[in-house]
Amino acid sequence: MTETRASELELDIIKEILNIGLARAADSFATVAKDKVLLKVPDIQLIKVEDLLKLVAKYENTHTIIQSDIKGDLNGATLMLFSQEHIVRLSEVCLNLKNVKKGELNSMQESLLLEISNIITGALVTQLANILKANIYGSPPKAPKNYVADSLKDILVQHPLFQPLVFTVITQFTNNSKVIQLPLLLFFDTSTLLKILNIIKTFEFTKSNFLDK
Repeated sequence: MTETRASELELDIIKEILNIGLARAADSFATVAKDKVLLKVPDIQLIKVEDLLKLVAKYENTHTIIQSDIKGDLNGATLMLFSQEHIVRLSEVCLNLKNVKKGELNSMQESLLLEISNIITGALVTQLANILKANIYGSPPKAPKNYVADSLKDILVQHPLFQPLVFTVITQFTNNSKVIQLPLLLFFDTSTLLKILNIIKTFEFTKSNFLDK
C-alpha cells in the first residue's frame, strides 16, 4: 500500500475548510445550548486503523458515543463523546431538568444527544458540500448499543486500504459563565482524502476562495 500523503499547506486548508463548516454548526448548536458556542479543529492527523480503534475504545466505558455517518461523494463519520458530567450539564441547560443524576440515559436525554449530533454533523456536512461542491449528506445519528470500536472494525476490514484522516474537534459552549467542552472525532477514509486533495488543487490559493463561502 502506498501511504497517502498531504502537504502541510493542504492539511491547513482542509482544517480551515472544516473550521468554516464548524462555525455554522456552532451557530445552530447555540440555539439548543441557549448560549455562546465555539467549535474548532485543534488537531488533524493521518493514523492507522488499529490506532483509531484504540482511540475510540478508550472512551467506550466512560462516555456515551453518538455516531453519524457522512455519505455520498465523500465518506466519513463523526463520533461525539459525552461523559456523564456532560450529560448532566446538557440535561440541566437544554432540557431544564433539575437534580439530574448520573447513570443510564432516559429517552429524553438520549434524544437530546442525538439531536445535538444531528445539528452539528448536519451543519458541517452542508458547509462542506457548499465549499467542496460535493454531493454529500449525513445519515441519522445513532447511539450504538454495542461497542463502537467493534462496529467500526467491521466497517474498516471491508476497506483494507483505509487510512483514516482524523480530526479532533473541541465543542465548547458556555452557560452561566461555565465552560463545557465536548470532544468530537471526525474522520474520512483514504479515498475521500484523495478526493478532497484533488478539489483543493483546483482552488486559487486566496482567502477569498473559500472564506467567503
